[in-house]
Amino acid sequence: MYKVFIDGSAGTTGLKIEKRLSAQSDITLIKLTEENRKDLSARKEALNASDVAFLCLPDAAAIEAVSLIENKNVKVIDTSTAHRVNPEWTYGFPELKGVREKIASSNRIANPGCHASGFIALINPLVDAGLIDKTALLTCFSITGYTGGGKKMIAEYESEDKPLLYGAPRQYGLTQTHKHLPEMSAICGLENAPAFCPIVADYPRGMEVTVPLFKSQLKGSVEDVKNIYKAIYNGALVKYVEENAEGGFLSASSMAGKDGMEVSVFGNGDRILLVSRFDNLGKGASGAAIQNMNILLGRDETAGLEL
Repeated sequence: MYKVFIDGSAGTTGLKIEKRLSAQSDITLIKLTEENRKDLSARKEALNASDVAFLCLPDAAAIEAVSLIENKNVKVIDTSTAHRVNPEWTYGFPELKGVREKIASSNRIANPGCHASGFIALINPLVDAGLIDKTALLTCFSITGYTGGGKKMIAEYESEDKPLLYGAPRQYGLTQTHKHLPEMSAICGLENAPAFCPIVADYPRGMEVTVPLFKSQLKGSVEDVKNIYKAIYNGALVKYVEENAEGGFLSASSMAGKDGMEVSVFGNGDRILLVSRFDNLGKGASGAAIQNMNILLGRDETAGLEL
């Protein structure tokens, strides 16, 4: 029986993790009362009593939580951005080359960001194979359901008197300083951050990340890209899928409610679209966290996940 503590269980990601783990017979959840969940001493005791601690907290609080852990056997999965580019932490995207083994032997896992997961899945293997240069100037646009914005945004979008402007997609991150950019660059080995255009739209769940390329940006062919994806994305959770546009359209909610990711290639020989689709609350958040926990504990990697 594994003891698990979710520090920050009242947030969107924490609630999803708790719901998934509550149904697992080999997991015991360490829970604090409502009045104790922000009490430092109570949190410290729970953190040190756990086999696995999920941190579903703002960055500063996540750093504080790590400082409270004195038990060297506690394995931590941090869903904040605090440790994603920290070399002492393992970046938790198991499908990348050699990463699954690193996760299994680590006790500090940085859970990937949602938009970042889609970009990294598309670009990391191509940089690693030399098809995209590390100095490349890339562009990425990504559309997400509003649940990715947390409780406040969910309440805004589900309010009966929400602003009229919320009825259409809204671009944000306009200053090009989005919090996912450091990990997008670092994990892909890029020397330049991409021009990143995140968009939130009036639907609950689902994410679609697109990286457009010109032929001149590839040191190879479109078929080379497809063959790389086919070779590495053939597992239970991340799969390469041949062109599967829905009648000439591509819905960002196609993977809603699931914990996997589909990677596809569209376009033609001159202008190419690399696309990943997944659930912003699944492979983009709580689903990825559960997958990482499963690897850490030697459990079935898909336990507690929706495929």
